Amino acid sequence: MTEARPKHEKSVFIRTYGCQMNVYDSERMVGLLKPLGYGPAETPETADLVILNTCHIREKAAEKVYSELGRLKKIKTAKSERGEEMSIAVAGCVAQAEGAEIIARAPQVDIVVGPQAFHRLPELLARAARGRGDILETDFAVEEKFDRLAARVADGPTAFLTIQEGCDKFCTFCVVPYTRGAEVSRPVDAIVAEARLLAAQGVREVTLLGQNVNAWRSTAPAGCGNDAQWGLGELCRHLALIGGIDRIRFTTSHPRDMDEGLIDALGEEEKLMPYLHLPVQSGADNVLKAMNRGHTAEHYVRLIERIRAVRPDIAISGDFIVGFPGETNKDFEATLALVEEIGYASAYSFKYSRRPGTPGAAMPKQVPEAEKDERLTRLQALLDTQRRGFNEAQIGKKMPVLLEKTGRHEDQLIGRSPYLQSVHVSAPKSMLGLIASVSIIGVTPNALAGALTKEGEAAA
Repeated sequence: MTEARPKHEKSVFIRTYGCQMNVYDSERMVGLLKPLGYGPAETPETADLVILNTCHIREKAAEKVYSELGRLKKIKTAKSERGEEMSIAVAGCVAQAEGAEIIARAPQVDIVVGPQAFHRLPELLARAARGRGDILETDFAVEEKFDRLAARVADGPTAFLTIQEGCDKFCTFCVVPYTRGAEVSRPVDAIVAEARLLAAQGVREVTLLGQNVNAWRSTAPAGCGNDAQWGLGELCRHLALIGGIDRIRFTTSHPRDMDEGLIDALGEEEKLMPYLHLPVQSGADNVLKAMNRGHTAEHYVRLIERIRAVRPDIAISGDFIVGFPGETNKDFEATLALVEEIGYASAYSFKYSRRPGTPGAAMPKQVPEAEKDERLTRLQALLDTQRRGFNEAQIGKKMPVLLEKTGRHEDQLIGRSPYLQSVHVSAPKSMLGLIASVSIIGVTPNALAGALTKEGEAAA
């Protein structure tokens, strides 16, 4: 008789806000908590521990967290009245930026932990259980964090892999240097070990993560013939040697850190996907200077030209902020002109919103909200036209698609094209995790429609 699998003693629900870095961090928190007996909960109502892994980048991010904490307070109170316990933790960048205020405004919160200290969750939970009062942990201990994290457990054929954290750029609109700390690169050997572990679990595609991922630098590993400093290009070439890893991506890059080694790797390493997310933020030099971006619009355009010269099929993605303090109509028109010149496959665009403690928040000539709204509408219309044009240009093409998960319909699988587009295709579940040859036959608002080619059918 087969012994029944024991149930987890406790359960945790994690709500993740924001970037891929937070998705990665949430996955690692699950790994940290598993040895303590925590399994996944479907809802906060069924959880013994609720973690909000927060992001401070978007507008009104903190207020959204407080709103969610208000809802969790009701759940926690109701459970307490039934004699049940529930702990609440706030993690991530809002925790780092506003830890003391969270404790003051939301007494229902048991633990506040910053993004570079979440590896201490087990001991923080133990302290909370002993009734040690409000717990605030916001030290910057990046290297210690990675040393203390448990081994990865993959969940499907794709995985994020953090190689760099923090930022030294200090763009005047951004809180990341204050919430994630200075730029720190993980050593090559640690990254390779994690990538090999993922490959052994069936991961076919890794996305290398960092606030400024192409700022990654490390000494070449032993056996490579020298002790030279490696950049991201050299690292990608090294990871491409790992058996089982067939695709490599990286995000988010900064124009100031796009060196020749990385550009050459984009042109020469087939496992590097032809997709580059390279934020520019504005097309006006005076705005870029006020943002402290450290590059001009001309530098950005010439950079894209160099990249396309070595990788003509590359798809470019970007970030834009409209309505930064002092931005004029002429400045905004320069942004539209840059978008027209580059041609984006995808992009993210936002209205500028003040972040307390950043230089931009105190700048004069703040742009009225109505003007921001009008500019954002125009910019997004142009970017959406370019995105749809890029997607429609794929119709009739044959491309390799990594099939990642099942779709809503019978025998439907969903995968990603080399350009990071979602592709829906009719295929048996046995093909999950495979890279299939797919012909693109149509475009929907949020995805491409594909059909297996004869080669793809042969792999089924």
